[in-house]
Amino acid sequence: MFHRPILAAAAFAAFAGAATAQTAMPFALDWKFEGPAAPYFVAIDKGYFADAGLEVEITAGQGSLDAIPKVATGAFPVGFADINSLIKFLDQNPGAPVTAVMMVYDKPPFAVVGRRSQGVEAPKDLEGRVLGAPPPDGAWAQFPIFAAENDLDMDAITVEPVGFPTREPMLAEGEVDAVTGFSFSSFLNLVRLGVPEDDISTILMADHGVALYGNAVIVNTEFAAANPAAVEGFLEAVAMGWKDAIAEPAAAIESLVARNPAADAALEERRLALAIDANVVTDYTAANGMGTVDPDRMATALEQIALTYEFQNAPDASLYFTDAYLPEGGFPLD
Repeated sequence: MFHRPILAAAAFAAFAGAATAQTAMPFALDWKFEGPAAPYFVAIDKGYFADAGLEVEITAGQGSLDAIPKVATGAFPVGFADINSLIKFLDQNPGAPVTAVMMVYDKPPFAVVGRRSQGVEAPKDLEGRVLGAPPPDGAWAQFPIFAAENDLDMDAITVEPVGFPTREPMLAEGEVDAVTGFSFSSFLNLVRLGVPEDDISTILMADHGVALYGNAVIVNTEFAAANPAAVEGFLEAVAMGWKDAIAEPAAAIESLVARNPAADAALEERRLALAIDANVVTDYTAANGMGTVDPDRMATALEQIALTYEFQNAPDASLYFTDAYLPEGGFPLD
């Protein structure tokens, strides 16, 4: 059984008992203040959260798994995290009060990013080479499924644990032949380090047999049960922020740079555009709106997770995602 630390429980109680005029909803991101985080700052700057009666402060994270325990303990009522990691977390911590409520990366950015000059262009090219992988990385967490779907011989791949700050520099210096990471982040980090774009190979796992979903907005279920209108308002504000960012990426980046003045605005705008084009605006979201999941695809995703992960409890999609706080048909992006 999952137990929350006393301090975290106290913090949760503070959120649940926030002043009725504005409900405090601190939001735990998965990663740094980079391009794909811009829509959430747009939602602050344009007053979308405030209009919903919410006071939202955004905190950077340290990887795709980072927000899950923060939300599960009640330290944060809402966060942004990899749903596949959430599925495993809930399997290992039955009854933990956390679930996903809005899919954002309909097509996950999990990727293997390599150098053509070092012989990496396709999945099979990884055999006989060195793969750099940060242990907390969401893409690395899904690599076993990618390997199984592409019949890779893991014994023929040398996996070297690397830190997030050293991942792309090591690839740029040729110390590893490829890395796991989010496609939009690793690609542009390599460009910034001077690696020629035509030497970078981005192997998107979703294009090579992986049916998984990506990152979603997650909530503490106890907070959500006590504050359903706040959760609904939060998700609507997030959707409006994304809609604005899709329409005007450059303006969205202004909101980001206001929080991260050291950011390269042009680079982050491109990173945001890559995330929009590859991960957020997909055939599914164009037809069905943003936020929802397809039950059949989710069932396939659970089957794929079971290829390389032994569930302690029978998988149950209803534990990992609910559309109860979404409008019917999701949020239209046009």
